[in-house]
Amino acid sequence: MKINSTVLLTIILLTLMLGAGSASGILGFQLGSLALKGVTTPDGRSNPQHNNKDNDSKQANPTFLKEEDIIKSVKSRINNKNTGNKIEKVEEEQEVEVNKPKSTAKLQETEQEKLEPGFPVTAESEGVTMSVQSVKYSSGDLLLKVNMQNKGKDSVRFLYSFLDITDDKGRTLSAITEGLPAELPANSSVFKGTISIPTALLDDVKQISLALTDYPAQNLKLQLSDIPVEKN
Repeated sequence: MKINSTVLLTIILLTLMLGAGSASGILGFQLGSLALKGVTTPDGRSNPQHNNKDNDSKQANPTFLKEEDIIKSVKSRINNKNTGNKIEKVEEEQEVEVNKPKSTAKLQETEQEKLEPGFPVTAESEGVTMSVQSVKYSSGDLLLKVNMQNKGKDSVRFLYSFLDITDDKGRTLSAITEGLPAELPANSSVFKGTISIPTALLDDVKQISLALTDYPAQNLKLQLSDIPVEKN
């Protein structure tokens, strides 16, 4: 019987494939064994003898705090806390005492501030008082320090766009008000503010006048005349 050449070739190829597969498997196993050589799994088992020794040692030498020591410790903490609070209170009181003379001194200096000659210039109408305390030139403006007070029984409203300012030549001057109240309540305290006039409008001007009325009733008229503004 003749063997077909195709069948023979197929058998030879299968034999070679099986041999190569077996050889690669054996080689891979050997390489894996070499790579894992010396690697061991961790021992997760507990040592009951060691644990028992620790527990026995802990139970054999228990430590207890004395009641007297606990009481002393608590008292010392309370005393330290109270002492700290007392020190903070004393420091705060000292700060207040130190600050009081300063504030009082400032008030006394303000009250004792001397007015320039010719001041204040004051006008009064219907219980409402308006006075110019001083004038000074600063940053291109003439600054007028103004005080206002209402001693009447009714509140008074003002609209300062109607404030009329004229110089000694009869010319009308523009100005900006700051801090003056839009409404003076009845029996009010003193309100302070400023009126700013550009110095460019005050060439050869020695005196100015102010005129102000309430709004909208216009029941009163505050007229301050001959306010000296000449530069020294």
